[in-house]
Amino acid sequence: MIRRAGPVLAAVALICGITACGAEPRAVTGGSSSARAAGECPVPDSGFECDLQRRIVAARDWVAGRPGEVGVVVRDRVTGALWRNEHAGDPVWTASTIKLAMVVDLLVRRRAGEVELTDADLALVDAMLHSSDDRAADELWLRYGGPGHTAFNAAFGEYGMTSLTPQEGFGDTFPYWGFQKCTADDLDRLMSFVLSSLPAEDREFVVRRMRSVGEEQRWGVWGAGPAAEPGTKNGWSLEVDGWVMNTVGFAGPGERYTLVVMNALGDQGGYDEGRETDTGVARLLFGP
Repeated sequence: MIRRAGPVLAAVALICGITACGAEPRAVTGGSSSARAAGECPVPDSGFECDLQRRIVAARDWVAGRPGEVGVVVRDRVTGALWRNEHAGDPVWTASTIKLAMVVDLLVRRRAGEVELTDADLALVDAMLHSSDDRAADELWLRYGGPGHTAFNAAFGEYGMTSLTPQEGFGDTFPYWGFQKCTADDLDRLMSFVLSSLPAEDREFVVRRMRSVGEEQRWGVWGAGPAAEPGTKNGWSLEVDGWVMNTVGFAGPGERYTLVVMNALGDQGGYDEGRETDTGVARLLFGP
């Protein structure tokens, strides 16, 4: 969490990261077996199950009426299906979601023998994931950032954060974890790297901690509900251009689905509105 002082969203297009997306889907609710039997899936051949297709349409319609601009990416790691809306590629302040990338980099460097993480370091990692502790992030950034504080940013692209960009003009430390922008697509690729490319021991280390976050983090992807066994890393901050409320995580058996929501509210709302938007998307997609 970081805080700094400083048009209602148009209808969000349904854009599939796969071929044969089909026409713009109409709003459909429910997911009865009779509807499925009648072939009424909103996006045939999209790679998503019919019920999830309907849920995606409901989430699309939800964010269309929410404050600010909302980028959303949903991935099915089993089928490879991907849904991203028209704002998924918009640069947004990362807020504390970048701490997940910091954790990944430290684990990768430790396994490569480039760094040795002490028990105190691992306690700081826990604090970043559990309660989004800013001081823990500061300590690790300065301790393992290398000459010119560039070590983390030099590696982030390897984990999918290919358009992550540090922002200048915000303090003496540059680059700095707290002043960066990325896209929902970046965070989607980062979450996929965690679940698909980290060695099993490191993967489970991150997954367990994302599933056991503190109360202040239990929104966003957490809105999928306990039955979906969600894990989340959230980020929220008041920037010079308004609040941002971001969430990245997973839900479903075997962490089947990943979800990213980045909400840049501008002058249209604050913490409460953004939290409601992010949580609402997760609930519509994966809730009961």
